[in-house]
Amino acid sequence: MTTRPLSSVTSRSDTVPELDPQLLRRVIVEAVEPQVDCGRFAVKRVVGEDVLVRADVHADGHDVVGAVVLFRRAGEERWRESPMRALDNDRMQGSFRVDALGRYEYTVEAWIDRFASWQRELSKKAGAGQDVSIELIEGAEQIQAAIDRSPGPAADERVATVRALKSSGDLAPRIAAALSDDVAAFMAARPDRSQATQYDRILTVTVERERARFAAWYEMFPRSAGTDPARSATFPEATSLLPYVAAMGFDVLYLPPIHPIGRSFRKGANNALTASPTDPGSPWAIGSEDGGHTAIEPGLGTIADFDAFVAAAAAQGLEIALDIAFQASPDHPYVREHPDWFRQRPDGSIKYAENPPKKYQDIYPLNFESADWRALWQELQRVFEFWIEHGVTIFRVDNPHTKPFRFWEWVLTELKRRHPETIFLSEAFTRPKVMKYLAKVGFSQSYSYFTWRNSKDEIVEYFTELTQTPVREYFRPNLFANTPDILHAYLQRGGRPAFQVRLVLAATLGASYGIYSGFELAENVPLRSGSEEYLDSEKYQIRVRDYQRADSLAEFISQINAIRKHHPALQHDWGLSFHRTDNAEILAYSKRSADGRDLILILVNLDPVNMQHGFVQLPLVAWDLTPHATIDVVDLLSQERYFWRGEWNYVRLDPQDRVAHILHVQLPASLTPSSSHV
Repeated sequence: MTTRPLSSVTSRSDTVPELDPQLLRRVIVEAVEPQVDCGRFAVKRVVGEDVLVRADVHADGHDVVGAVVLFRRAGEERWRESPMRALDNDRMQGSFRVDALGRYEYTVEAWIDRFASWQRELSKKAGAGQDVSIELIEGAEQIQAAIDRSPGPAADERVATVRALKSSGDLAPRIAAALSDDVAAFMAARPDRSQATQYDRILTVTVERERARFAAWYEMFPRSAGTDPARSATFPEATSLLPYVAAMGFDVLYLPPIHPIGRSFRKGANNALTASPTDPGSPWAIGSEDGGHTAIEPGLGTIADFDAFVAAAAAQGLEIALDIAFQASPDHPYVREHPDWFRQRPDGSIKYAENPPKKYQDIYPLNFESADWRALWQELQRVFEFWIEHGVTIFRVDNPHTKPFRFWEWVLTELKRRHPETIFLSEAFTRPKVMKYLAKVGFSQSYSYFTWRNSKDEIVEYFTELTQTPVREYFRPNLFANTPDILHAYLQRGGRPAFQVRLVLAATLGASYGIYSGFELAENVPLRSGSEEYLDSEKYQIRVRDYQRADSLAEFISQINAIRKHHPALQHDWGLSFHRTDNAEILAYSKRSADGRDLILILVNLDPVNMQHGFVQLPLVAWDLTPHATIDVVDLLSQERYFWRGEWNYVRLDPQDRVAHILHVQLPASLTPSSSHV
């Protein structure tokens, strides 16, 4: 065998790069929740809510690991932290509270807890009767290191512990001192985190005010608030309806566009292509010689009248939500001043809006990809800023799915940065992934498919997705029972009880819901058979209503909204659970508040024509009750009281008498709140 002189052997340091000390970080942090698209987008919360953070935290071997949630407001340099506790299967959990509007950041940091690992090993060896003298010295050295890291009065008290562990006295008291709760607490507060692992990304939370999560909306055309169908009502006239809306318990009064309406290609009654001289046109055909998106339709009054209307609404406890529709009539000043902001056809004309086979000759869509796109985007941001200056902080955005996602991400980020109190509702009845992406890029709330979910199976499947999957972290549905565009066949055919059913569902399945005026009067005549358009749609003409009709649902609506405001369980989308029934027409579900103290059980007859009855299975064990318990429930609609026994109970609902029970479950005062609803 041939050998080489030692001096001729190439050193490993000549060929192998120096190892990074980061490789000594043994703990793995992964699968952190909540996060949206690997942290690309923020999760949503409102002020005062907790963010519950879970992560897989583990390391090689059998050492104990410690972990914290690191969190801070965006822009802060220093992290705050909240401890995490162990769940099953290397899963850990912690939380932090968001207490201000804006953005928060969070991540997870974890480390080997050498002292807790040492205590566990010491306990086992001592329990087996082994000599642990050396182990006690090891522990003393760890305590001394903690004293050196964090000097102070508390550390001074532990000096005696170090001496005791290093002494040669009896083992029993030294072991007891080493395993004491005081020492464990001292060391837990001063872990050696020099080799801690931090999750490889910083996640974000968008924090909004409560109105972004919980509100009842009422939609009203102010031009229809008068008594003369031949002319537009003014804002001063519309002010007279504010007490009526407030008395029904609504929080938000949403107005369709209030801007000047174009005359070119103006639509007539029932969307007729030819308008008469007295037809008011569609409010969504924005712009005329009187101005564009920052002007008021002359028939409604002036900007001063609008300001007074906003103030009067606030005095009634109502916030005004304004429709923002980024499109223009052929008469809009943009068309004359910035023709390059629109798509030009080969013949030089501007392309009008289409949704084949529908045509909107009175509307020009904006070209967000025009050569002058920067000026266009900045102008549209200015539109929002203008109305914010006039007291509007809630916006319902028309058809955002027909504008670029990148525009919305940019403009909403900018507006939220400057005005964190603003709330944006996305009106996008489109493909699921598009609706969800709009929610991710910054919309506070979203219209939903609720209108078209009418059977038991449809409702259960859809709301399970919205409330029990990761979708809930960013998609907040606003359940409108009807809109000026949507009169579902269920309402057309079911009569007054159908409106009651859909109201109960909208108001109790979701924390945010809305109705369009006329709903309380059970307006249900379609333009034609098979159509979801209203006959004599208010989009194209002025509708004067008798809101004092004896058959109005206004009192019922007021009662429902009062129940919502009194019960925290109904102020969140989370906490929803569906329950078994033996009748497909009876839907049973409950909602429980985050602290577990408020529990509401809702039973609805989905058949608006026929009496339905059957048995409902209550999840007594999930409610921390025994399977044979007796529960006391109060119907919040009728104030009737029932005592139900065991899991299965009988229900009978006749739509001519009542369409639903909204039951407050009287939980025993001593009952420990369950976490099963979280």
